[in-house]
Amino acid sequence: MSSYENYARVSTVYNETRTAQGVEIVRRLLAKGDTALTEQTLVDAGCGTGQYSAALAGSVGRIEAVDLNPAMLAQARHKLQRQVDAGAIGLHQASIDDLPIPDGSVDAVMVNQVLHHLADDPAAAWPVHQRVFGEFGRVLKPGGIVVINSCSHRQLEQGFWFYQLIPDAVDRVRQRTADLDTLVALLRQGNIFDKTQHEIPTDIILQGDAYFDAPRIFDSQWRGGDSIWALVTARELEGALQEAQILSDRGELDDFMRRHDTPRGYTGQLSFTWSRKVY
Repeated sequence: MSSYENYARVSTVYNETRTAQGVEIVRRLLAKGDTALTEQTLVDAGCGTGQYSAALAGSVGRIEAVDLNPAMLAQARHKLQRQVDAGAIGLHQASIDDLPIPDGSVDAVMVNQVLHHLADDPAAAWPVHQRVFGEFGRVLKPGGIVVINSCSHRQLEQGFWFYQLIPDAVDRVRQRTADLDTLVALLRQGNIFDKTQHEIPTDIILQGDAYFDAPRIFDSQWRGGDSIWALVTARELEGALQEAQILSDRGELDDFMRRHDTPRGYTGQLSFTWSRKVY
Protein backbone atom coordinates (compact mmCIF):
# COMPACT_ATOMS: atom_id res chain seq x y z
CA MET A 1 0.00 0.00 0.00
CA SER A 2 1.27 3.44 -0.84
CA SER A 3 2.41 5.56 2.07
CA TYR A 4 1.27 8.74 0.30
CA GLU A 5 -1.17 7.97 -2.54
CA ASN A 6 -4.85 7.30 -1.77
CA TYR A 7 -5.31 4.21 -3.91
CA ALA A 8 -8.84 3.67 -2.69
CA ARG A 9 -9.63 6.95 -4.45
CA VAL A 10 -7.49 6.64 -7.58
CA SER A 11 -7.71 2.91 -8.34
CA THR A 12 -10.21 3.51 -11.16
CA VAL A 13 -8.07 6.31 -12.61
CA TYR A 14 -4.97 4.09 -12.53
CA ASN A 15 -6.90 1.33 -14.23
CA GLU A 16 -7.85 3.70 -17.06
CA THR A 17 -4.63 5.71 -17.44
CA ARG A 18 -1.81 3.24 -16.80
CA THR A 19 -0.73 0.36 -19.01
CA ALA A 20 1.95 -2.31 -18.69
CA GLN A 21 4.71 -0.15 -20.17
CA GLY A 22 7.91 -2.11 -20.72
CA VAL A 23 6.24 -5.51 -20.39
CA GLU A 24 8.29 -6.87 -23.30
CA ILE A 25 11.45 -6.05 -21.37
CA VAL A 26 10.04 -7.70 -18.25
CA ARG A 27 9.13 -10.79 -20.27
CA ARG A 28 12.60 -11.01 -21.77
CA LEU A 29 14.30 -10.62 -18.39
CA LEU A 30 12.07 -13.26 -16.81
CA ALA A 31 13.17 -15.63 -19.56
CA LYS A 32 16.72 -15.46 -18.17
CA GLY A 33 15.59 -17.72 -15.33
CA ASP A 34 16.39 -21.43 -15.12
CA THR A 35 12.77 -22.44 -15.65
CA ALA A 36 11.18 -22.09 -19.09
CA LEU A 37 9.02 -18.96 -19.20
CA THR A 38 5.84 -20.91 -19.95
CA GLU A 39 6.38 -23.03 -16.84
CA GLN A 40 7.31 -20.25 -14.43
CA THR A 41 5.39 -19.28 -11.32
CA LEU A 42 5.68 -15.49 -11.11
CA VAL A 43 4.92 -13.17 -8.20
CA ASP A 44 3.52 -9.75 -9.17
CA ALA A 45 4.49 -7.84 -6.02
CA GLY A 46 2.31 -4.76 -5.61
CA CYS A 47 0.17 -5.74 -8.58
CA GLY A 48 -2.12 -2.71 -8.36
CA THR A 49 -4.95 -3.02 -10.86
CA GLY A 50 -3.30 -6.02 -12.50
CA GLN A 51 -2.00 -4.45 -15.70
CA TYR A 52 1.27 -6.39 -15.76
CA SER A 53 -0.37 -9.63 -14.64
CA ALA A 54 -2.90 -9.29 -17.46
CA ALA A 55 -0.13 -8.65 -19.99
CA LEU A 56 1.92 -11.67 -18.85
CA ALA A 57 -0.85 -14.15 -18.08
CA GLY A 58 -0.45 -15.95 -21.39
CA SER A 59 3.34 -16.09 -21.15
CA VAL A 60 3.99 -17.79 -17.80
CA GLY A 61 2.60 -20.83 -16.04
CA ARG A 62 0.97 -19.09 -13.07
CA ILE A 63 0.97 -15.66 -11.45
CA GLU A 64 0.56 -14.89 -7.75
CA ALA A 65 -0.59 -11.26 -7.73
CA VAL A 66 -0.23 -9.47 -4.40
CA ASP A 67 -1.43 -6.04 -3.28
CA LEU A 68 -2.40 -4.63 0.09
CA ASN A 69 -5.04 -2.22 -1.18
CA PRO A 70 -8.53 -3.75 -1.55
CA ALA A 71 -9.67 -1.19 -4.14
CA MET A 72 -6.70 -1.99 -6.37
CA LEU A 73 -7.33 -5.72 -5.96
CA ALA A 74 -10.99 -5.25 -6.86
CA GLN A 75 -9.95 -3.65 -10.14
CA ALA A 76 -7.46 -6.47 -10.71
CA ARG A 77 -10.08 -9.13 -10.01
CA HIS A 78 -12.49 -7.54 -12.48
CA LYS A 79 -9.78 -7.54 -15.13
CA LEU A 80 -8.39 -11.01 -14.37
CA GLN A 81 -11.46 -13.00 -13.30
CA ARG A 82 -11.26 -15.38 -16.25
CA GLN A 83 -7.64 -16.26 -15.49
CA VAL A 84 -8.41 -16.55 -11.78
CA ASP A 85 -11.25 -18.97 -12.52
CA ALA A 86 -8.92 -20.97 -14.78
CA GLY A 87 -6.31 -21.25 -12.02
CA ALA A 88 -3.72 -19.23 -13.93
CA ILE A 89 -3.68 -16.33 -11.46
CA GLY A 90 -4.08 -16.13 -7.70
CA LEU A 91 -4.97 -12.81 -6.05
CA HIS A 92 -3.77 -12.08 -2.52
CA GLN A 93 -4.35 -9.11 -0.23
CA ALA A 94 -1.04 -8.78 1.59
CA SER A 95 2.01 -6.58 2.02
CA ILE A 96 4.98 -7.24 -0.22
CA ASP A 97 7.23 -7.54 2.84
CA ASP A 98 5.08 -10.42 4.13
CA LEU A 99 4.12 -12.49 1.09
CA PRO A 100 1.57 -15.30 1.60
CA ILE A 101 3.77 -17.64 -0.43
CA PRO A 102 5.85 -20.66 0.70
CA ASP A 103 9.62 -20.60 0.85
CA GLY A 104 11.47 -21.37 -2.36
CA SER A 105 8.30 -21.94 -4.36
CA VAL A 106 8.41 -19.42 -7.23
CA ASP A 107 10.63 -18.87 -10.24
CA ALA A 108 10.46 -15.09 -10.52
CA VAL A 109 9.27 -11.90 -8.83
CA MET A 110 8.46 -8.62 -10.56
CA VAL A 111 7.76 -5.29 -8.87
CA ASN A 112 6.60 -2.46 -11.12
CA GLN A 113 6.68 1.19 -10.02
CA VAL A 114 6.02 0.23 -6.40
CA LEU A 115 9.12 0.66 -4.24
CA HIS A 116 8.95 4.46 -3.98
CA HIS A 117 5.57 4.05 -2.27
CA LEU A 118 7.14 2.26 0.70
CA ALA A 119 7.36 4.21 3.94
CA ASP A 120 11.11 3.79 4.28
CA ASP A 121 14.02 5.58 5.93
CA PRO A 122 17.04 6.17 3.68
CA ALA A 123 19.04 7.50 6.65
CA ALA A 124 18.68 4.09 8.30
CA ALA A 125 19.83 2.20 5.19
CA TRP A 126 16.39 1.56 3.71
CA PRO A 127 15.15 -1.06 6.22
CA VAL A 128 11.79 -1.63 4.49
CA HIS A 129 13.48 -2.23 1.14
CA GLN A 130 15.78 -4.67 2.92
CA ARG A 131 12.78 -6.57 4.30
CA VAL A 132 11.08 -6.60 0.90
CA PHE A 133 14.16 -7.91 -0.90
CA GLY A 134 14.68 -10.48 1.83
CA GLU A 135 11.10 -11.62 1.31
CA PHE A 136 11.67 -11.90 -2.43
CA GLY A 137 14.72 -14.03 -1.70
CA ARG A 138 12.70 -16.21 0.66
CA VAL A 139 10.00 -17.12 -1.86
CA LEU A 140 12.31 -17.52 -4.87
CA LYS A 141 13.91 -20.79 -5.84
CA PRO A 142 17.72 -20.74 -6.15
CA GLY A 143 18.55 -19.14 -9.49
CA GLY A 144 15.20 -17.34 -9.56
CA ILE A 145 14.89 -13.89 -11.12
CA VAL A 146 13.74 -10.59 -9.63
CA VAL A 147 12.82 -7.72 -11.98
CA ILE A 148 12.41 -4.19 -10.60
CA ASN A 149 10.76 -1.48 -12.70
CA SER A 150 11.60 1.92 -11.19
CA CYS A 151 12.76 5.45 -12.03
CA SER A 152 16.32 6.58 -11.45
CA HIS A 153 17.02 9.92 -9.84
CA ARG A 154 18.21 11.25 -13.19
CA GLN A 155 14.96 10.17 -14.81
CA LEU A 156 12.93 11.88 -12.09
CA GLU A 157 14.89 15.07 -12.63
CA GLN A 158 14.91 15.08 -16.45
CA GLY A 159 12.52 12.48 -17.86
CA PHE A 160 9.09 14.09 -17.33
CA TRP A 161 8.31 17.48 -18.82
CA PHE A 162 5.64 18.50 -16.31
CA TYR A 163 7.87 17.74 -13.32
CA GLN A 164 9.52 21.09 -14.08
CA LEU A 165 6.33 22.73 -12.78
CA ILE A 166 6.42 20.87 -9.44
CA PRO A 167 10.10 20.85 -8.32
CA ASP A 168 9.35 20.44 -4.61
CA ALA A 169 7.33 17.30 -5.26
CA VAL A 170 10.18 15.96 -7.38
CA ASP A 171 12.50 16.47 -4.41
CA ARG A 172 10.07 14.55 -2.21
CA VAL A 173 9.72 11.59 -4.53
CA ARG A 174 13.48 11.50 -5.13
CA GLN A 175 14.03 11.21 -1.38
CA ARG A 176 11.67 8.23 -1.35
CA THR A 177 13.33 6.54 -4.33
CA ALA A 178 16.32 4.23 -4.03
CA ASP A 179 18.57 5.14 -6.96
CA LEU A 180 20.00 2.39 -9.15
CA ASP A 181 23.30 2.03 -7.30
CA THR A 182 21.39 1.80 -4.03
CA LEU A 183 19.15 -0.92 -5.44
CA VAL A 184 22.22 -2.94 -6.40
CA ALA A 185 23.71 -2.56 -2.92
CA LEU A 186 20.44 -3.51 -1.23
CA LEU A 187 19.96 -6.56 -3.44
CA ARG A 188 23.46 -7.80 -2.68
CA GLN A 189 23.08 -7.51 1.08
CA GLY A 190 22.99 -10.87 2.78
CA ASN A 191 24.40 -12.60 -0.30
CA ILE A 192 20.86 -13.37 -1.51
CA PHE A 193 21.17 -11.94 -5.03
CA ASP A 194 24.03 -11.48 -7.45
CA LYS A 195 24.68 -10.56 -11.11
CA THR A 196 22.55 -7.43 -10.86
CA GLN A 197 22.16 -5.47 -14.11
CA HIS A 198 20.12 -2.55 -15.45
CA GLU A 199 18.31 -1.98 -18.71
CA ILE A 200 17.26 1.61 -19.45
CA PRO A 201 15.09 2.09 -22.55
CA THR A 202 14.61 5.60 -23.89
CA ASP A 203 11.49 4.97 -25.96
CA ILE A 204 8.98 3.95 -23.26
CA ILE A 205 6.53 6.57 -21.96
CA LEU A 206 4.83 5.76 -18.66
CA GLN A 207 1.55 7.45 -19.63
CA GLY A 208 1.72 6.56 -23.32
CA ASP A 209 0.61 9.08 -25.93
CA ALA A 210 -1.40 11.05 -23.34
CA TYR A 211 1.90 12.25 -21.87
CA PHE A 212 2.39 14.54 -24.88
CA ASP A 213 -1.08 16.14 -24.61
CA ALA A 214 0.15 19.18 -22.67
CA PRO A 215 -3.25 20.87 -22.11
CA ARG A 216 -4.38 17.81 -20.16
CA ILE A 217 -2.28 19.00 -17.25
CA PHE A 218 -5.47 20.87 -16.29
CA ASP A 219 -7.36 17.54 -16.17
CA SER A 220 -7.31 15.97 -12.70
CA GLN A 221 -7.82 12.50 -14.17
CA TRP A 222 -4.75 12.94 -16.39
CA ARG A 223 -2.75 14.08 -13.37
CA GLY A 224 -4.10 11.10 -11.43
CA GLY A 225 -2.17 8.81 -13.74
CA ASP A 226 1.09 9.80 -12.00
CA SER A 227 1.31 9.41 -8.24
CA ILE A 228 3.74 12.32 -7.92
CA TRP A 229 0.74 14.63 -7.85
CA ALA A 230 -0.20 13.15 -4.46
CA LEU A 231 2.99 14.76 -3.12
CA VAL A 232 2.04 18.21 -4.45
CA THR A 233 0.56 20.55 -1.85
CA ALA A 234 -2.58 22.52 -2.63
CA ARG A 235 -0.56 25.73 -2.89
CA GLU A 236 2.01 24.09 -5.17
CA LEU A 237 -0.74 22.71 -7.39
CA GLU A 238 -2.32 26.13 -7.66
CA GLY A 239 1.02 27.65 -8.61
CA ALA A 240 1.80 24.94 -11.17
CA LEU A 241 -1.57 25.29 -12.86
CA GLN A 242 -1.30 29.07 -12.87
CA GLU A 243 2.10 28.83 -14.57
CA ALA A 244 0.70 26.34 -17.08
CA GLN A 245 -2.26 28.63 -17.74
CA ILE A 246 0.02 31.57 -18.43
CA LEU A 247 2.00 29.44 -20.87
CA SER A 248 -1.23 28.27 -22.49
CA ASP A 249 -2.58 31.81 -22.82
CA ARG A 250 0.64 32.82 -24.57
CA GLY A 251 0.44 29.82 -26.88
CA GLU A 252 3.67 28.49 -25.35
CA LEU A 253 2.52 25.40 -23.41
CA ASP A 254 3.31 22.91 -26.16
CA ASP A 255 6.72 24.53 -26.67
CA PHE A 256 7.36 24.23 -22.93
CA MET A 257 6.43 20.55 -23.08
CA ARG A 258 8.69 19.85 -26.06
CA ARG A 259 11.63 21.77 -24.60
CA HIS A 260 11.49 20.06 -21.22
CA ASP A 261 10.80 16.67 -22.79
CA THR A 262 14.04 16.77 -24.79
CA PRO A 263 16.25 15.22 -22.05
CA ARG A 264 13.96 12.19 -21.90
CA GLY A 265 15.45 11.09 -25.20
CA TYR A 266 18.71 10.53 -23.34
CA THR A 267 17.52 9.52 -19.87
CA GLY A 268 14.32 7.60 -20.55
CA GLN A 269 11.59 7.38 -17.92
CA LEU A 270 11.89 3.80 -16.68
CA SER A 271 14.75 1.62 -15.48
CA PHE A 272 14.59 -2.17 -15.28
CA THR A 273 16.89 -3.77 -12.74
CA TRP A 274 17.21 -7.53 -12.63
CA SER A 275 19.10 -9.92 -10.44
CA ARG A 276 19.37 -13.63 -9.80
CA LYS A 277 19.03 -15.40 -6.46
CA VAL A 278 22.24 -17.18 -5.59
CA TYR A 279 22.29 -20.95 -5.88
